[in-house]
Amino acid sequence: MIEAHQLRKSFGQTVAVDSVSFTAPDGSITGLLGPNGAGKTTTLRMIHGLMKPDQGTVRIDGIDTFAQPIEARKRIGVLSDSHGLYQRLTARENIAYYAELHGMNAKQQKARIEYITQLLDLNEIIDRRVTGFSQGEKMKTAIARILVHDPHTIILDEPTNGLDIMTTRAMRSAIKSLAAEGKCVVFSSHIMQEVTALCDHVIIIAKGVVKGEGSPDALLTRTGKANLEDAFIDIIGSEQGMAA
Repeated sequence: MIEAHQLRKSFGQTVAVDSVSFTAPDGSITGLLGPNGAGKTTTLRMIHGLMKPDQGTVRIDGIDTFAQPIEARKRIGVLSDSHGLYQRLTARENIAYYAELHGMNAKQQKARIEYITQLLDLNEIIDRRVTGFSQGEKMKTAIARILVHDPHTIILDEPTNGLDIMTTRAMRSAIKSLAAEGKCVVFSSHIMQEVTALCDHVIIIAKGVVKGEGSPDALLTRTGKANLEDAFIDIIGSEQGMAA
């Protein structure tokens, strides 16, 4: 479980995130939905400890991310907007390297890599060098790498960005499988279809502020709209109107 409370982050005079609070439960998929520049990535970076907030707290399974950073990071797998794969290594070698960093022995590595290979359908590329991989192949390898230590909390920053239709479908299936295992999954997106297809709970962020949250159905009921895109526009527009 992720518990974010009153997160705030400024860069000079610009407030990127302002008093963002939410809870992402286990066994569920929580989506941060918002336009580009809304503060989604900054929020995720504070959650997994890459960036320290100006104020506020984050707890991963009850562990304070900044008071106990090593313990918190053992429990999370993070896919950032930069894959950082080693081009001259195979997909298997990239994954195994991260397993080594997490202190996994050879037997643990073998079992876990076999499981992830099936989960993400990596059989055709697992022993190929990353050089020459498509965007989708790189993304799947990057996700495999963050899952190797079997983290309970998974944070994904726009995981299907730039993927083709078939790879996107496969990625959605894998994300659903992780939640079904009881894991806490949080991802950011600005794609309405993505959020509608995956999320149990949606947090709408704009200009660094939470404008609304709830299940997709609850957001539709709140706005009286027929689809999430119209509901999103209604929530952002009404909130901005109130602020004005």
